[in-house]
Amino acid sequence: MLVKVGGVNFHLHKHPMISRCGRLARLVDEASSLHGPDAITVIELPDLPGGHSAFELAAKFCYGVVVNITAANVAALRCAAEYLEMSEELEEGNLASRAEAFLSYVVASSWRDSVAVLRSCGGDGEESLLPWADDLQIVRRCAESVAAKACTNPRAVRWPYAGSSSRTPSPARPSSSNGGGGRQPAPPPPDWWVDDMCTLRIDHFVRVVTAVQAKGMRANLVGAAITWYSSKWLLLNDDKESSAASASRGRHGSAPWPGHAGGGALQMVLAGGEGDDTQSTETAASEQRRVVESLISIIPRQKDSVSCSFLLRLLRLAVALKAAPALVTEVEKLAGAQLDQATLADILVPSTSYPYAGLPSSATAAYDVDLVQRLVEQFVVQEQSSPSSSSPSRGKEKQEQSTRAQRVACLVDAYLTEVSRDRNLALGKFQALAESVPEQVRPCHDALYRAVDAYLKAHPAAGEHERKRLCRAVDCGRLSREARAHAARNERLPVRVAVRVLLSEQEKMAGGRAGRKEKEEEVVVALRMEVESVSAKYMELQREVELLQRQVERLLPPLSSAVAGRQQQQSVSGWASGLKKLGRLGRIQVEQPAVAAAAAPGETVSREHRRRRNSAS
Repeated sequence: MLVKVGGVNFHLHKHPMISRCGRLARLVDEASSLHGPDAITVIELPDLPGGHSAFELAAKFCYGVVVNITAANVAALRCAAEYLEMSEELEEGNLASRAEAFLSYVVASSWRDSVAVLRSCGGDGEESLLPWADDLQIVRRCAESVAAKACTNPRAVRWPYAGSSSRTPSPARPSSSNGGGGRQPAPPPPDWWVDDMCTLRIDHFVRVVTAVQAKGMRANLVGAAITWYSSKWLLLNDDKESSAASASRGRHGSAPWPGHAGGGALQMVLAGGEGDDTQSTETAASEQRRVVESLISIIPRQKDSVSCSFLLRLLRLAVALKAAPALVTEVEKLAGAQLDQATLADILVPSTSYPYAGLPSSATAAYDVDLVQRLVEQFVVQEQSSPSSSSPSRGKEKQEQSTRAQRVACLVDAYLTEVSRDRNLALGKFQALAESVPEQVRPCHDALYRAVDAYLKAHPAAGEHERKRLCRAVDCGRLSREARAHAARNERLPVRVAVRVLLSEQEKMAGGRAGRKEKEEEVVVALRMEVESVSAKYMELQREVELLQRQVERLLPPLSSAVAGRQQQQSVSGWASGLKKLGRLGRIQVEQPAVAAAAAPGETVSREHRRRRNSAS
């Protein structure tokens, strides 16, 4: 018999083949009934999973040759055995049962073998094992085995994995079981499993990540795996950024596996194919679109699981490849929630209708302003719906929320300044984006004023009404003194806006004078209260002196009239002199604040009092 598989001819004997292959036995019977039993039977198997290499191993098994089953060929042998119907019904210990036993007992218990089987299921063309590998649950079982080992505590990892030999060795720890004399290596990092996952095709990677998430893997580790996988298969970074990301993780980039489009092909997709490359670029675009859509579907919905920069680059690629609108909207929500972490370069997304070659058309803007406005709206909606915005008791969270909103406002102002130079940018889009940020989160409007001025400078043909509309977004009361001075002399602004700026300047000056007057009144009131306090203390001291004088007179014995008169006169003169000294001291303390208040600004009033001992004797 002659068997043709994938352009390769196999000249075989009928008996050893049909005794173990049910499909071949049935096809031989059909051919014999048509052409007679003595005719050479020709059988074609164009759709055999695994191609001619898998059939060659199956034929050797039928001839009794010992076939070495490994992790690299077990999936192909299991699928080919199922296709050829090499079951236990024809012979005990047939190829299907042997391959199944190897999968169940050897592959399922080994990390490296499970990854190798998943990788072997991702062939293309005639050697593709799909959908047979899915129908036989090979992919599902290997994905669950890999997910279970990936969720293992890193301290319990004892098997080799990709990058384990090339990583920088961590300092070893003393082993407690060896009395401190032995040394055992430090445990691998929490993302030790990511490198092996990045060698899988996208549908198998999605299977593993879904299983890992179901087992409770932390969202930041899942996000790290998605980010690293994207850096290998998608054109998200330039060469400098890719090498920096690779160096930061201690890994080395690898060439794409067969069936995945590289960065060069994607650049041709965005630029538009020419000639014979059109079909190949369309195929590359379709493959890239499938990868992008699959990655978006498995990104954890927890905030900060992936960086905002990564989300915006993924969003840019999804828009360029025309991914499903629902998935694009989902990425916009995720990126909008973290917009405060973005940079200006992240949100400068080229417009999809902007020509990639030649000069732009007269009606096409260079940047996708609508996309940035949707991101800002998503940020505002999610910030307003957060629990901290409605709870007055969460002061710290409210302060953080206000800080995030101010960062977004600064980002939008910088973006407006950058895109204002585009002569094709419509005034309505510029104004809508400027007004999409809540007014209360912009404490200063200097940056917004510079953006408006740059737009008016780049669009000198704008009419008076359009300029008035555009300047409505700028609050003249929130401009600094330098910005108000510039706006007052700016000929590009409407006259009404210039008058508004001057009025705002006058209000600021009047408010400053009123503030100074209020401060002076507060000083006078404080001084008056101090004088009243000193006067009250003086009257209290005077009453105490009189009381002491009466007590002394009661204690002294009665004297003759002449001596009594003389002592009374001395006592009175002594008390009188003491009272005069106290009165003089009180007047000095009372008058000193008034003198200081009456002094001219800038002068220093200094009066030193000599210490005197006041005695009533």
